[in-house]
Amino acid sequence: MIAVLVAAVGALGVHLLYSRVVLGHRNISLTASESIITRGTERASGWTTDWLAQAGLGDLRWRDVAAVCSAMFMLSGLLTYAVFGGIVPAMFAGFATATVPPLVYRQRRRRRLAAAQEAWPRLIEEIRVLTGSAGTSIPQALFQVGRRAPIELRDAFDSAHREWLLTTDFARSIDVLKHALADPTADAACETLLTAHQIGGVDLDQRLIDLSEDRLADVQGRKDARAKQAGARFARAFVLIVPLGMAMVGLTIGDGRAAYQTTGGQIAVLVGFSIMLSCWLWAGRIMTIPSEQRVFAR
Repeated sequence: MIAVLVAAVGALGVHLLYSRVVLGHRNISLTASESIITRGTERASGWTTDWLAQAGLGDLRWRDVAAVCSAMFMLSGLLTYAVFGGIVPAMFAGFATATVPPLVYRQRRRRRLAAAQEAWPRLIEEIRVLTGSAGTSIPQALFQVGRRAPIELRDAFDSAHREWLLTTDFARSIDVLKHALADPTADAACETLLTAHQIGGVDLDQRLIDLSEDRLADVQGRKDARAKQAGARFARAFVLIVPLGMAMVGLTIGDGRAAYQTTGGQIAVLVGFSIMLSCWLWAGRIMTIPSEQRVFAR
């Protein structure tokens, strides 16, 4: 094994010397690995930026989220230790509770996306009427409709309108709007309007009609799916409520807290927490409605 490692290191040294002396490469680096790491980092950074923008937290930094999660971890861990008197259950409960802020932000993101999905068919139809029958220019129609958009979307339209007033560059204004909304429907509508603004064409009216009908069908389908899941989502809450309630009742029976402090009690609490969390995550996973992916994000 050592001989193989020595041979590999020697081969790498020969390659580096040959590249430097014969080929004249002065800056030798593992470019393939670096490019893979760079692409992965950029992809992760873009995903987190879109995720926060969709939650209406575009100005929030991930270090702030980490600080909130740490505070939740400490608070929950101390409370669990006070109840069960064990380090392991306290650590487990702390880690589980630390996921609450991201889950809250995720729920907020879903509400914003749902509001955007419900609003865009109407916004697209209004843009079609303004650019067609009223003869309004595409940028003016977009920002005029944006002033009547839902409150969750209005800040994004205001930022894009401000960019338009400062630069009169519609492409840059569209980029600002897409970045702030981070929504697949917004991407499609913005790219359609930008293309029509740059190269013209007489089929904008029909394209907007098709896009509006497609978005309306998608919204209706998602509404039906959420309505059918309402009862199951309500029942999912009992996955947490019932076990925690039984654990609190256990404090008043027999030895109470002292029973939880034994080795068997600590193991039982840990197993109970694990099963409860697994059931919660599994139930949420099977009820997840697939989200539409962005195509024109960059």
